[in-house]
Amino acid sequence: MSEIADAAGMSLAEVCSQFSSKSAILNGFHKRIDERVLASGPADGSSARDRLFDVLMRRLDNLQPYRDAIRLIARDIACDPLAALCQGPQLMCSMARMLKAGGLKAGGINGAIRTKGLALIYVRTLCVWLGDDSKDLSKTMAVLDRGLARAERLVEILCPAGTRTGAPETKPA
Repeated sequence: MSEIADAAGMSLAEVCSQFSSKSAILNGFHKRIDERVLASGPADGSSARDRLFDVLMRRLDNLQPYRDAIRLIARDIACDPLAALCQGPQLMCSMARMLKAGGLKAGGINGAIRTKGLALIYVRTLCVWLGDDSKDLSKTMAVLDRGLARAERLVEILCPAGTRTGAPETKPA
């Protein structure tokens, strides 16, 4: 925490008064990114897959200015299983928010399954994004699209046509 305080030009007391741990700092960062994605308006696309692609690419666009820091954090988390475990709940909350931003339900058993599936797709995509230095992020987009396509096929196999919920959520008037 003292290194973080030094890098931020703050005293250790100032940092600790706002955040109790490194995990709390990361959680605050993820929440801020989620808020930016949610504030950017409704997802584009007529299918659930298109909307989720749009939402997750917006998330990566919002992460872009912090990519070097995220690379370091990812490297550190990969070497510290406890830190990775501590970030799991925040990742699930973020992915539930991304599902909602894509017009999909994130509650109940089906929502929990969707959230975990989306988290797997997102983490795989994030790993590719960290190494994708192209301007158009073509590798990143390809991995994300393939992951969402596989999830879509899995839903088609496991859920009869009448029980799928790919349409955006609508709120009663």
